[in-house]
Amino acid sequence: MSKRFQKINIEISNICNLQCSFCPEVIRAKKTMPVDLFERIIQQVAPLTEQVCFHLMGDPLVHPQLADFVQICEKHDVKIFLVSNGVLLREKQAELLLNPAFRQVNFSLHSFNDNYPDRDPTTYLEKIFAYTERAMSERPDLYINYRLWNLQDVRGGTDRNRDILKRICERFQVNVEDKIDVRLKKSIHLKNRLYLHFDTEFIWPSMDLPVLGTKGTCYGLSSHFGILVDGTVVPCCLDKEGAIPLGNISATDISEILDSSRSRDILEGFRRRKLMEGLCQRCQYIERFS
Repeated sequence: MSKRFQKINIEISNICNLQCSFCPEVIRAKKTMPVDLFERIIQQVAPLTEQVCFHLMGDPLVHPQLADFVQICEKHDVKIFLVSNGVLLREKQAELLLNPAFRQVNFSLHSFNDNYPDRDPTTYLEKIFAYTERAMSERPDLYINYRLWNLQDVRGGTDRNRDILKRICERFQVNVEDKIDVRLKKSIHLKNRLYLHFDTEFIWPSMDLPVLGTKGTCYGLSSHFGILVDGTVVPCCLDKEGAIPLGNISATDISEILDSSRSRDILEGFRRRKLMEGLCQRCQYIERFS
């Protein structure tokens, strides 16, 4: 039977080891989620979702108890979708990311050049390539996604990202055109279950931005929602500061939070193409659903 949500984003840490130009800094207090709160969350969301994503802000490889979180997901038969820049990928982490609980692992490769424009990416890429090849052998069912955004960006960094693309093609013996129209195609199959994902950056919604409009729709609360590091439930994976708090799962059951009047009003608004919340009215990403 299909679950109610395709994915629930759980922010196990809002701390990142990098500071990318395309990813705004977290204003909230920097924290890592305690294991007991995570288990409480998994117990409640396991019947609701196809998978949990260890990401909203921050990088999950930062969390020192990541292995415990993976074990909890295994125990409750919850599949994991992980997003990381991959810089902290070491032998221990690579071993963990081969666990059967993982359904998909995404590496944001464009993060490296954005933070280290003068550094040779060879060592960084070799760790990710080696993990990928091992996964192809030991976990042929595991999806791996290389994110490589902004290939057409007129600013600096484009050539360096194209160099990474060239290295990917050489390593996996594929040919990929670097002139990609992301409006038409964003994902390219490389080999087995390895894919290359293209896109362009966007402006994150913020209450400090001007209102863009009051009409539109979103998949928030229908295909996904988010849970911040302190247990605050938000309707969308782009609500990075908790501007639309629906409740806190450490104090209130998730079913009650999702059935609250605010949650129902937001969802009904999306169905009627009406943006009920101020953050949604300032969200550039919603334009992609027009």
